[in-house]
Amino acid sequence: MKRREFIAGLGGLAAAWPLALRAQQPTMPVIGFLNGQSPRTWGPMVAAFQKGLNEAGYVEHQNVAIEYRWAEGQPDRLPALAADLVQRRVAVIVATGGNNPAIVAKAATSTIPIVFTSNDDPRKYGLVASFNRPGGNVTGVSWFSHETGPKRLELLHELVPTATTVALLINPDVAETARQTLELQEAARTLRLQLVVLNVTTPSAIDTAFETIAHQRIGALVVAADAFLTNRREQIAALAAQYAVPAVYVNRESAGAGGLMSYGNVLADAYRRAGQYTGRILKGEKPTDLPVDQATKFELIINLRTAKALGLEVPPKLLALTDEVIE
Repeated sequence: MKRREFIAGLGGLAAAWPLALRAQQPTMPVIGFLNGQSPRTWGPMVAAFQKGLNEAGYVEHQNVAIEYRWAEGQPDRLPALAADLVQRRVAVIVATGGNNPAIVAKAATSTIPIVFTSNDDPRKYGLVASFNRPGGNVTGVSWFSHETGPKRLELLHELVPTATTVALLINPDVAETARQTLELQEAARTLRLQLVVLNVTTPSAIDTAFETIAHQRIGALVVAADAFLTNRREQIAALAAQYAVPAVYVNRESAGAGGLMSYGNVLADAYRRAGQYTGRILKGEKPTDLPVDQATKFELIINLRTAKALGLEVPPKLLALTDEVIE
Protein backbone atom coordinates (compact mmCIF):
# COMPACT_ATOMS: atom_id res chain seq x y z
CA MET A 1 0.00 0.00 0.00
CA LYS A 2 1.28 3.43 -0.88
CA ARG A 3 2.05 5.84 1.97
CA ARG A 4 -0.59 8.33 0.80
CA GLU A 5 -3.32 5.65 0.71
CA PHE A 6 -2.30 4.39 4.16
CA ILE A 7 -2.61 7.89 5.72
CA ALA A 8 -5.95 8.43 4.01
CA GLY A 9 -7.16 5.14 5.44
CA LEU A 10 -6.18 6.19 8.95
CA GLY A 11 -8.12 9.43 8.51
CA GLY A 12 -11.25 7.48 7.56
CA LEU A 13 -10.94 5.25 10.64
CA ALA A 14 -10.48 8.27 12.93
CA ALA A 15 -13.65 9.85 11.56
CA ALA A 16 -15.58 6.64 12.21
CA TRP A 17 -14.39 6.21 15.81
CA PRO A 18 -16.71 8.85 17.41
CA LEU A 19 -19.71 7.20 15.71
CA ALA A 20 -18.66 3.78 16.95
CA LEU A 21 -18.10 5.04 20.47
CA ARG A 22 -21.51 6.69 20.53
CA ALA A 23 -23.09 3.46 19.33
CA GLN A 24 -21.39 1.53 22.13
CA GLN A 25 -22.45 3.91 24.91
CA PRO A 26 -25.18 2.31 27.09
CA THR A 27 -28.65 3.86 27.06
CA MET A 28 -29.35 5.89 30.21
CA PRO A 29 -31.84 3.96 32.39
CA VAL A 30 -35.17 5.65 33.13
CA ILE A 31 -36.97 5.50 36.48
CA GLY A 32 -40.72 6.03 36.59
CA PHE A 33 -41.62 7.94 39.79
CA LEU A 34 -45.34 7.49 40.47
CA ASN A 35 -46.87 9.53 43.29
CA GLY A 36 -50.46 9.98 44.41
CA GLN A 37 -49.95 13.53 45.64
CA SER A 38 -48.31 16.74 44.34
CA PRO A 39 -44.70 17.80 43.70
CA ARG A 40 -45.12 21.02 45.68
CA THR A 41 -45.50 19.28 49.03
CA TRP A 42 -43.56 16.11 48.21
CA GLY A 43 -40.35 17.95 47.26
CA PRO A 44 -38.43 16.96 50.44
CA MET A 45 -39.28 13.29 49.83
CA VAL A 46 -38.09 13.50 46.22
CA ALA A 47 -34.81 15.01 47.45
CA ALA A 48 -34.43 12.18 49.97
CA PHE A 49 -35.10 9.60 47.24
CA GLN A 50 -32.50 11.24 45.00
CA LYS A 51 -30.01 11.16 47.89
CA GLY A 52 -30.48 7.41 48.20
CA LEU A 53 -29.98 7.05 44.45
CA ASN A 54 -26.76 9.04 44.73
CA GLU A 55 -25.53 6.75 47.49
CA ALA A 56 -26.14 3.84 45.11
CA GLY A 57 -24.08 5.54 42.40
CA TYR A 58 -26.81 7.19 40.32
CA VAL A 59 -27.26 10.92 39.70
CA GLU A 60 -30.26 12.31 37.86
CA HIS A 61 -29.43 13.80 34.43
CA GLN A 62 -25.94 12.26 34.58
CA ASN A 63 -26.36 8.51 34.47
CA VAL A 64 -30.08 8.07 35.14
CA ALA A 65 -33.29 9.82 34.06
CA ILE A 66 -36.49 10.11 36.11
CA GLU A 67 -39.98 10.45 34.65
CA TYR A 68 -42.26 11.97 37.32
CA ARG A 69 -45.99 11.28 37.32
CA TRP A 70 -48.17 13.04 39.92
CA ALA A 71 -51.83 12.24 40.60
CA GLU A 72 -52.32 15.53 42.50
CA GLY A 73 -54.43 13.85 45.18
CA GLN A 74 -56.76 12.26 42.61
CA PRO A 75 -56.41 8.47 42.90
CA ASP A 76 -58.53 7.86 39.80
CA ARG A 77 -55.65 9.29 37.74
CA LEU A 78 -53.17 6.66 38.91
CA PRO A 79 -54.06 3.82 36.48
CA ALA A 80 -53.47 6.03 33.41
CA LEU A 81 -50.22 7.39 34.85
CA ALA A 82 -48.96 3.88 35.64
CA ALA A 83 -49.96 2.64 32.17
CA ASP A 84 -48.00 5.50 30.61
CA LEU A 85 -44.85 4.51 32.50
CA VAL A 86 -45.29 0.88 31.48
CA GLN A 87 -45.72 1.93 27.84
CA ARG A 88 -42.49 3.94 28.08
CA ARG A 89 -40.74 0.76 29.29
CA VAL A 90 -39.05 2.40 32.25
CA ALA A 91 -36.43 0.32 34.05
CA VAL A 92 -38.06 0.64 37.48
CA ILE A 93 -41.32 2.09 38.80
CA VAL A 94 -41.05 3.79 42.20
CA ALA A 95 -44.58 3.93 43.67
CA THR A 96 -44.93 6.51 46.46
CA GLY A 97 -47.35 8.82 48.24
CA GLY A 98 -49.63 6.18 49.77
CA ASN A 99 -50.38 2.52 49.17
CA ASN A 100 -52.65 3.10 46.15
CA PRO A 101 -49.79 3.90 43.71
CA ALA A 102 -48.08 0.59 44.54
CA ILE A 103 -51.31 -1.37 44.18
CA VAL A 104 -52.03 0.28 40.82
CA ALA A 105 -48.45 -0.19 39.59
CA LYS A 106 -48.52 -3.88 40.41
CA ALA A 107 -51.79 -4.26 38.51
CA ALA A 108 -50.22 -2.50 35.52
CA THR A 109 -47.13 -4.73 35.14
CA SER A 110 -45.79 -8.07 36.29
CA THR A 111 -42.39 -7.63 34.65
CA ILE A 112 -41.09 -4.11 35.39
CA PRO A 113 -39.51 -3.98 38.89
CA ILE A 114 -41.50 -1.91 41.40
CA VAL A 115 -40.16 -0.24 44.55
CA PHE A 116 -42.87 0.99 46.92
CA THR A 117 -42.98 3.16 50.00
CA SER A 118 -45.75 1.92 52.31
CA ASN A 119 -46.93 3.21 55.67
CA ASP A 120 -48.59 -0.10 56.48
CA ASP A 121 -48.09 -3.85 56.14
CA PRO A 122 -47.64 -4.45 52.37
CA ARG A 123 -48.67 -8.09 52.72
CA LYS A 124 -52.25 -7.02 53.43
CA TYR A 125 -52.56 -5.52 49.96
CA GLY A 126 -50.96 -8.43 48.13
CA LEU A 127 -47.90 -6.35 47.25
CA VAL A 128 -45.50 -8.99 48.59
CA ALA A 129 -45.74 -12.58 49.76
CA SER A 130 -43.54 -11.98 52.80
CA PHE A 131 -41.04 -9.47 54.13
CA ASN A 132 -38.00 -11.70 53.65
CA ARG A 133 -38.99 -13.15 50.26
CA PRO A 134 -41.25 -10.62 48.53
CA GLY A 135 -41.73 -12.74 45.39
CA GLY A 136 -42.65 -11.39 41.98
CA ASN A 137 -41.52 -7.97 40.76
CA VAL A 138 -42.27 -5.88 43.86
CA THR A 139 -40.30 -4.84 46.95
CA GLY A 140 -39.77 -1.62 48.85
CA VAL A 141 -39.67 0.18 52.17
CA SER A 142 -42.37 -0.17 54.81
CA TRP A 143 -43.00 1.69 58.03
CA PHE A 144 -45.88 1.39 60.44
CA SER A 145 -47.13 4.93 61.05
CA HIS A 146 -50.69 3.67 61.53
CA GLU A 147 -49.59 1.68 64.56
CA THR A 148 -48.25 4.84 66.23
CA GLY A 149 -51.73 6.41 66.45
CA PRO A 150 -52.36 5.41 70.09
CA LYS A 151 -48.90 6.67 71.07
CA ARG A 152 -49.60 10.03 69.39
CA LEU A 153 -52.85 10.32 71.31
CA GLU A 154 -51.03 9.52 74.56
CA LEU A 155 -48.38 12.19 73.89
CA LEU A 156 -51.04 14.75 73.01
CA HIS A 157 -52.94 13.96 76.21
CA GLU A 158 -49.75 14.45 78.21
CA LEU A 159 -49.24 17.88 76.63
CA VAL A 160 -52.92 18.91 76.84
CA PRO A 161 -54.32 17.03 79.88
CA THR A 162 -57.33 19.38 80.14
CA ALA A 163 -58.75 18.25 76.80
CA THR A 164 -61.39 15.61 77.51
CA THR A 165 -62.69 15.42 73.93
CA VAL A 166 -60.31 14.79 71.03
CA ALA A 167 -61.05 14.80 67.31
CA LEU A 168 -59.58 12.31 64.83
CA LEU A 169 -59.10 13.74 61.34
CA ILE A 170 -59.03 10.78 58.96
CA ASN A 171 -59.44 9.90 55.29
CA PRO A 172 -62.12 7.18 54.87
CA ASP A 173 -60.99 6.35 51.32
CA VAL A 174 -57.95 4.33 52.42
CA ALA A 175 -57.97 0.71 53.53
CA GLU A 176 -56.29 1.43 56.88
CA THR A 177 -59.05 3.75 58.12
CA ALA A 178 -61.12 1.16 59.99
CA ARG A 179 -58.15 -0.24 61.90
CA GLN A 180 -56.72 3.20 62.70
CA THR A 181 -60.08 4.35 64.02
CA LEU A 182 -60.59 1.22 66.13
CA GLU A 183 -57.13 1.42 67.69
CA LEU A 184 -57.54 5.10 68.55
CA GLN A 185 -61.00 4.53 70.02
CA GLU A 186 -59.55 1.84 72.28
CA ALA A 187 -56.67 4.14 73.29
CA ALA A 188 -59.13 6.97 74.00
CA ARG A 189 -61.18 4.72 76.30
CA THR A 190 -58.02 3.75 78.18
CA LEU A 191 -57.18 7.44 78.66
CA ARG A 192 -60.84 8.23 79.51
CA LEU A 193 -61.20 10.51 76.53
CA GLN A 194 -64.05 10.97 74.10
CA LEU A 195 -62.99 10.55 70.47
CA VAL A 196 -64.90 12.33 67.69
CA VAL A 197 -64.16 10.93 64.21
CA LEU A 198 -64.15 13.48 61.37
CA ASN A 199 -63.92 12.00 57.87
CA VAL A 200 -62.32 14.17 55.19
CA THR A 201 -61.54 13.49 51.55
CA THR A 202 -61.20 17.01 50.10
CA PRO A 203 -59.57 20.32 51.13
CA SER A 204 -63.02 21.88 51.66
CA ALA A 205 -63.97 18.99 53.94
CA ILE A 206 -60.94 19.82 56.09
CA ASP A 207 -62.24 23.39 56.44
CA THR A 208 -65.64 22.04 57.49
CA ALA A 209 -64.03 19.66 59.99
CA PHE A 210 -62.36 22.53 61.81
CA GLU A 211 -65.66 24.40 61.93
CA THR A 212 -67.11 21.31 63.62
CA ILE A 213 -64.20 21.22 66.07
CA ALA A 214 -64.84 24.84 67.00
CA HIS A 215 -68.63 24.42 67.21
CA GLN A 216 -68.37 21.34 69.45
CA ARG A 217 -65.53 22.88 71.48
CA ILE A 218 -63.29 19.88 70.96
CA GLY A 219 -60.08 20.33 72.94
CA ALA A 220 -57.44 18.67 70.74
CA LEU A 221 -56.86 16.91 67.43
CA VAL A 222 -55.10 13.78 66.16
CA VAL A 223 -54.31 13.84 62.43
CA ALA A 224 -54.31 10.30 61.04
CA ALA A 225 -51.49 8.75 59.04
CA ASP A 226 -52.43 9.24 55.40
CA ALA A 227 -50.73 10.60 52.27
CA PHE A 228 -53.63 12.95 51.49
CA LEU A 229 -53.50 14.51 54.96
CA THR A 230 -49.71 14.76 54.80
CA ASN A 231 -50.10 16.53 51.47
CA ARG A 232 -52.49 19.04 53.12
CA ARG A 233 -50.25 19.63 56.15
CA GLU A 234 -49.90 23.38 55.57
CA GLN A 235 -53.67 23.85 55.35
CA ILE A 236 -54.26 21.76 58.49
CA ALA A 237 -51.54 23.51 60.50
CA ALA A 238 -52.90 26.92 59.47
CA LEU A 239 -56.45 25.98 60.48
CA ALA A 240 -55.22 24.54 63.78
CA ALA A 241 -53.54 27.88 64.49
CA GLN A 242 -56.61 29.84 63.39
CA TYR A 243 -58.94 27.87 65.66
CA ALA A 244 -56.34 27.45 68.44
CA VAL A 245 -56.54 23.65 68.36
CA PRO A 246 -53.59 21.65 69.75
CA ALA A 247 -52.86 18.92 67.21
CA VAL A 248 -50.47 16.00 66.82
CA TYR A 249 -49.29 14.76 63.42
CA VAL A 250 -47.48 11.72 62.09
CA ASN A 251 -44.37 13.31 60.54
CA ARG A 252 -41.87 16.08 61.15
CA GLU A 253 -42.85 17.96 57.98
CA SER A 254 -46.16 18.87 59.64
CA ALA A 255 -44.41 20.17 62.77
CA GLY A 256 -42.10 22.14 60.51
CA ALA A 257 -45.15 23.65 58.79
CA GLY A 258 -46.35 25.04 62.14
CA GLY A 259 -47.99 21.98 63.66
CA LEU A 260 -47.74 21.59 67.43
CA MET A 261 -46.08 18.19 67.58
CA SER A 262 -45.40 15.05 65.58
CA TYR A 263 -44.52 11.47 66.36
CA GLY A 264 -43.76 8.79 63.81
CA ASN A 265 -41.22 7.34 61.43
CA VAL A 266 -38.64 9.50 59.71
CA LEU A 267 -40.35 9.72 56.31
CA ALA A 268 -37.35 11.21 54.50
CA ASP A 269 -35.17 8.31 55.66
CA ALA A 270 -37.68 5.83 54.24
CA TYR A 271 -37.56 7.57 50.86
CA ARG A 272 -33.76 7.60 50.97
CA ARG A 273 -33.82 3.84 51.49
CA ALA A 274 -36.20 3.50 48.55
CA GLY A 275 -33.63 5.34 46.44
CA GLN A 276 -30.95 2.90 47.52
CA TYR A 277 -33.13 -0.08 46.61
CA THR A 278 -33.87 1.47 43.22
CA GLY A 279 -30.15 1.83 42.56
CA ARG A 280 -29.53 -1.79 43.50
CA ILE A 281 -32.19 -2.93 41.04
CA LEU A 282 -30.68 -0.76 38.30
CA LYS A 283 -27.41 -2.59 38.94
CA GLY A 284 -29.09 -5.94 38.31
CA GLU A 285 -30.53 -7.17 41.60
CA LYS A 286 -34.05 -8.65 41.50
CA PRO A 287 -36.94 -7.39 43.64
CA THR A 288 -37.70 -10.94 44.77
CA ASP A 289 -34.20 -11.13 46.30
CA LEU A 290 -34.50 -7.82 48.19
CA PRO A 291 -36.33 -8.18 51.52
CA VAL A 292 -38.81 -5.43 52.34
CA ASP A 293 -36.85 -2.78 54.24
CA GLN A 294 -38.65 -2.07 57.51
CA ALA A 295 -37.94 1.44 58.76
CA THR A 296 -37.87 1.39 62.55
CA LYS A 297 -36.59 4.88 63.43
CA PHE A 298 -39.15 7.03 65.27
CA GLU A 299 -38.89 10.64 66.38
CA LEU A 300 -40.85 13.10 68.51
CA ILE A 301 -40.82 16.73 67.37
CA ILE A 302 -42.34 19.62 69.33
CA ASN A 303 -42.83 23.12 67.94
CA LEU A 304 -42.31 25.42 70.92
CA ARG A 305 -43.39 28.48 68.93
CA THR A 306 -46.77 26.88 68.32
CA ALA A 307 -47.02 25.69 71.93
CA LYS A 308 -46.40 29.24 73.13
CA ALA A 309 -48.99 30.64 70.73
CA LEU A 310 -51.52 28.15 72.13
CA GLY A 311 -50.61 29.05 75.70
CA LEU A 312 -49.24 25.58 76.43
CA GLU A 313 -46.27 24.75 78.62
CA VAL A 314 -44.44 21.58 77.64
CA PRO A 315 -43.89 19.33 80.69
CA PRO A 316 -40.18 18.71 81.40
CA LYS A 317 -40.73 14.93 81.20
CA LEU A 318 -42.15 15.25 77.70
CA LEU A 319 -39.45 17.71 76.67
CA ALA A 320 -36.80 15.20 77.76
CA LEU A 321 -38.26 12.62 75.35
CA THR A 322 -38.22 15.01 72.41
CA ASP A 323 -35.82 14.30 69.56
CA GLU A 324 -36.02 17.83 68.20
CA VAL A 325 -37.45 21.12 69.41
CA ILE A 326 -38.49 23.84 66.96
CA GLU A 327 -37.96 27.24 68.60
